[in-house]
Amino acid sequence: MKIILIHGSGHKSASWNKTVSYLESGQEILCPELSSLLRGEEASYHNLYHSFKEYCNRSDGPVSLCGISLGGILALDYALEFPEKVKSLVLIGTPHKVPKVMFQIQTAVFRFLPESTFETMAFGKKDTFILGNSMKALDFSGRVGEITCPTLLICGKKDGANLKSAYYFRENIPNAKLEIMENTGHVVNEERPQMLARILNEYYKEIK
Repeated sequence: MKIILIHGSGHKSASWNKTVSYLESGQEILCPELSSLLRGEEASYHNLYHSFKEYCNRSDGPVSLCGISLGGILALDYALEFPEKVKSLVLIGTPHKVPKVMFQIQTAVFRFLPESTFETMAFGKKDTFILGNSMKALDFSGRVGEITCPTLLICGKKDGANLKSAYYFRENIPNAKLEIMENTGHVVNEERPQMLARILNEYYKEIK
């Protein structure tokens, strides 16, 4: 089984390292760096998704996608466009549509942060704004019912911003399963990597 782990906008591919260390062997695990996929192109969502699509399409056979936040959005978008290429889908802390009010607050805060703050994030300050502005209208509400592959939803109980979306996905994606992680916030792969790996190991065994 080939598993592609997709990080969010606030982190890099290394954010998966601890989780990967607990995943069972015998699986091919890929953790692409989203900024590298762009190959110097502007960091708009359109360009990022196009680059991610090309990355997945280069793989022989179906892939299992597991994404958190922005990574979940990319995985969801790909699963909708290429259902035949996706063996399974795991969405972690993923919104079904971009929350406009929260986005505006985040944008206002980011404007006052120094460039150095963005060194640990997926993109620099300028590209973070470009990406955010290009995602404001994203809304998968009317499409998620088209997902046909096995789907697991994971959300930290303290991740209030995405809990509603997790329940929305469970109600609208056929046969989707939901795991709520207690005492956990948004970045579950860094906060609780061992628990996340256990959930993923059990799920991948189940669908194998």
